[in-house]
Amino acid sequence: MSMQESVVEDIKPVGQIVMLCLGIVVGIIAGFGGVVFRGMIALVHNLAFLRQWSWTYDANIHTAASPWLWCVIFIPVVGAVIVAWLVQTFASEAKGHGVPEVMYAIHYKQGIIRPIVVIIKSIASAISIGTGGSVGREGPIIQIGATFGSVLGCFVKMPARQRLILIAAGAGSGIAATFNAPLAGLMFAMELMLVTVNARSILPVAIATATATNIGRFFFGSAPVFSIETLATPAHAGASALQLLMYLPFGILMGLLSLVFMRSIYWFEDLFDAIPGNYYLRHMLGMLIVGVIMYLFLIYSGHYYIEGIGYATMINILSNTLLNPWFLILLFIAKYLATCLTLGSGASGGVFSPSLYLGATAGYVFGLLIHLIAPGLQIPPVAFAVTGMAAMVGGSTGAIFTSIIIVFEMTADIKLAVPMIISVSIACAVRRYFSIASIYTLKILRRNQILPDGLQASIIGAQSAKFLMKKEFKILDVAQMGKSSASLAVFVQDQQVVAIEYHGVIQRNYAIVSLNDSAVEVLRLMLRKNTPVILVFDNVNDTSSDSLRGIITEDDLVKANMNNAILMEV
Repeated sequence: MSMQESVVEDIKPVGQIVMLCLGIVVGIIAGFGGVVFRGMIALVHNLAFLRQWSWTYDANIHTAASPWLWCVIFIPVVGAVIVAWLVQTFASEAKGHGVPEVMYAIHYKQGIIRPIVVIIKSIASAISIGTGGSVGREGPIIQIGATFGSVLGCFVKMPARQRLILIAAGAGSGIAATFNAPLAGLMFAMELMLVTVNARSILPVAIATATATNIGRFFFGSAPVFSIETLATPAHAGASALQLLMYLPFGILMGLLSLVFMRSIYWFEDLFDAIPGNYYLRHMLGMLIVGVIMYLFLIYSGHYYIEGIGYATMINILSNTLLNPWFLILLFIAKYLATCLTLGSGASGGVFSPSLYLGATAGYVFGLLIHLIAPGLQIPPVAFAVTGMAAMVGGSTGAIFTSIIIVFEMTADIKLAVPMIISVSIACAVRRYFSIASIYTLKILRRNQILPDGLQASIIGAQSAKFLMKKEFKILDVAQMGKSSASLAVFVQDQQVVAIEYHGVIQRNYAIVSLNDSAVEVLRLMLRKNTPVILVFDNVNDTSSDSLRGIITEDDLVKANMNNAILMEV
């Protein structure tokens, strides 16, 4: 369905109460979807690594050494075969980290997402993560929640713009349920998913994220994801101006690292696509290397460290139990490589968790360096680790508010709010200097299609007809039709408009609006009536020439949109 076809349908919007009820339904499905999805990951993980049939898996604890011994390197390979078959056979949209596909559906497909994506994405991602792939579980649950929002929005007859709200509600609910972070879920939907932000669009998303969060808490508890007693960051960690100054170069570093990480994922995609063979062989090759890296860490350091979502390693870093800077640098390189191999070769999973991991390791190393150079500043390395988590996510995704709020909700430590604001803002600015596209929008940009990077205001959409209309036109008697030299003229008979002359062409097909009708309504009528002109009256019930106040042409709308684009360019 094209944009014009969707507007011409002119489907009557459902009421706000109905949208709130639908938001609750989306939140329930996303909440239970998150519970089921985590259970699927646990089942796959326990069967693959431990040869146990169990739906329980604590990702904050390192996986015990597998009874498969050295053969553990083939676990990711077996997972790769199944994932490749699922993606290639049923749903190509399930490949990758999920969010770009949702954004593409919002901006280019009127919010239509195939229902099969929910099933295939759930299974493929559970297998990718459960068999050791270095990806996160947030991307899949975002896509799962968004898909259900799309399906519900198609089942209940509504305009595309309301269906997009349900998609955003599903995506935000996925974040909320996965991270026990309702505020971050709401902000994620606002920053990256909603095309219009106002009370009517935010309310269904808010009720959905609240619902999903409570369902997740019922099953997994209300404790933050990283519930660490030793994390309690000292109040002085970012209290002085000199301490805050240290977060400036740190933000620059994280911006550069997020840029490299973002570019590398797609560079690895191109690399694997260039390798002779098919999708199966390429994905198997990538995951074999990941399996070898995992096993080497087990042999030489006692844990797999880089497999799966990596929460256990982040717990170690935030608990101050990994203090060797060289080992932390090795972890950063290994996780970076494993994530690029996993996603680049064709796995299914998110980029949030790897970004948090990379931010924590790089941040802690930076903190150790600052402590070595300027011990008098008394900034604990863990402060940079926490700040780095937010900066890496914000820099790579462009979701500045989401990254700050989600780390706060995951750690329940607000004392680093100011350092995070500084570091995340700078990291995002540095990344944008080199690449306007984020890790999400770059995937779509590579298809030669453009998406907005983050929340943007629709200035023209907020304007009314009286700000768009031309007031310079002539009102002539119908007898003068075809004889006028005016570029814009209205011909009347008995004080009623019968035709309009526009660019030398007589138009008898036109639409009418009132002074206070929105630009969106003007555009909708112009498309539905298939006319290049709209007449603006004091009141649509009085269409006499005396109450005619202006004319809006298609040229006026183009000019207004161009001005809007220039104003929004940063």
